[in-house]
Amino acid sequence: MSDQSSNQKKTNQFTIIKDDPNDGHGGYGIGSISLENMSSVIIDPNDDRAYVDMEAMHARSAVERRVKFQNDREVVKNGKLYWIVWVTVEKGENGPYFAGVAGSEIVVDRKIKRAYKSMPEHVKQMEQSLKGKIVVDHMDDHSKKLLKDFLADFEGGDMWKNSTEELKNALPE
Repeated sequence: MSDQSSNQKKTNQFTIIKDDPNDGHGGYGIGSISLENMSSVIIDPNDDRAYVDMEAMHARSAVERRVKFQNDREVVKNGKLYWIVWVTVEKGENGPYFAGVAGSEIVVDRKIKRAYKSMPEHVKQMEQSLKGKIVVDHMDDHSKKLLKDFLADFEGGDMWKNSTEELKNALPE
């Protein structure tokens, strides 16, 4: 197996629910936000692909590396659009499912080593995903289709089958 395929195998996994570290006690950390059930999926409509990149949780995904972020989108008007989709997994009566899905855009211009993303938007979308919200209506149809195909095919499709009709209706066939 090549290094690339073994590396891809490791990163193409969703974080499934772990035990609640706060079960049974009311001590330190109660009320803090846990990101243990969240994964980040990169949608690359330019290359027709979607993949899990957990480094996006720390703003270090492959898309975000080696560029300087700007607050002005005009700086990267010739850049390529990507989406970081925050996906929260919960366990239901039929098993794990995609509970929250919220996309955040990022525009990257590799030629000038600059990129644009709105940190407040990314934080808001992460929060929406954690709350079990489906926020993809602002994404372009091609990117939504890539996301749908990725989620529906992931690990045999069981998590997609267990997901809500709201999610299935939000993503095109």
